[in-house]
Amino acid sequence: MQALVEAIREQGAMMPGGILKVDGLVNHQLLPHLTREMGERFAAGFAPLRPNKVVTIEVSGIAPALATAFALNVPLVYARKKKPITMHEVVYTARSVSRTKGGVVDLFVSSEYLGREDRVIVIDDFLASGGTLRALAQIIEQSGAKLLGLGCVIEKGFEEGRARLADLQVPILTLANILRMNEEEGLVVEAGR
Repeated sequence: MQALVEAIREQGAMMPGGILKVDGLVNHQLLPHLTREMGERFAAGFAPLRPNKVVTIEVSGIAPALATAFALNVPLVYARKKKPITMHEVVYTARSVSRTKGGVVDLFVSSEYLGREDRVIVIDDFLASGGTLRALAQIIEQSGAKLLGLGCVIEKGFEEGRARLADLQVPILTLANILRMNEEEGLVVEAGR
């Protein structure tokens, strides 16, 4: 997705600890036309699998996941980071380590919205180490739903998260791939795979 690659090159910033700041694109401010195109790309890639739900994690995954769900005309379910008092039914849970949050994050999805009849794709903002996607896969497994594929806006290929998720045996679609990010070269980015 060349428009995304160019936007990352123009607006992306490297931060300490291997963090890529793209707040002006997906994490704080959204560009509606770019977000819509992301959803259309994910939908085109995953439509042949016939998903009936899209799953993500709050907050940064919601926009691209919603655009995907809209393009597929299916519901979006997002994992909560704090269990609300209104969540009384059986709850599926998993833990993920977040570098940007600086610690462990608990994830919660209500059994009211995810179950055995569901064929699910996961859409999130980043694929780095694969920890968040692994946690979402665990929640999907707990629910009895079938995981069909994983989609991420930006992959940090050098962190090898894709390889760590190979045992899930599902397609992984990313829209932009950060090959390297360092002081000498800056951000080396290409279209995803």
